Amino acid sequence: MAYLSLLLSAFISATLLPGSSEVLLSTLLLTGEHVLLLLWFSATVGNVLGSCVNYALGTQVTRFADRKWFPVSKQAMDKAQAQFNRYGVFSLLFAWLPIIGDPLTVVGGIFRVPLGVFVLLVTVGKGLRYGAVIVMALGLEALFTSAS
Repeated sequence: MAYLSLLLSAFISATLLPGSSEVLLSTLLLTGEHVLLLLWFSATVGNVLGSCVNYALGTQVTRFADRKWFPVSKQAMDKAQAQFNRYGVFSLLFAWLPIIGDPLTVVGGIFRVPLGVFVLLVTVGKGLRYGAVIVMALGLEALFTSAS
């Protein structure tokens, strides 16, 4: 049940909804009752799946760009595309960052980054971030002593 809870927490945290799966991951790690690799995997998969929801939303957002109520002007969309093109798809490696990460995954959908590339880059970034959370929660030494 802990793995599913973590997956759901990470999923919600990756959408535009507020959440903090790092706290749950750290808590589960510190209990010492769970398999470290499965915790990392659950958090990473949940977070990537949440980012895929953002991506899907992004693919649909431009359908409404010509509507009067649409909150983003054509100039702002053009500027966002220029910025995204400037930094390229590799900016998706930073989808784990607070504040800008979730909107970045929506932008990936808006600008139709190939889904395979999107998933690969987002998974690498988020997997490394959860790895860093594990190292900070347990300490580097604990990782090697628990593995042996």
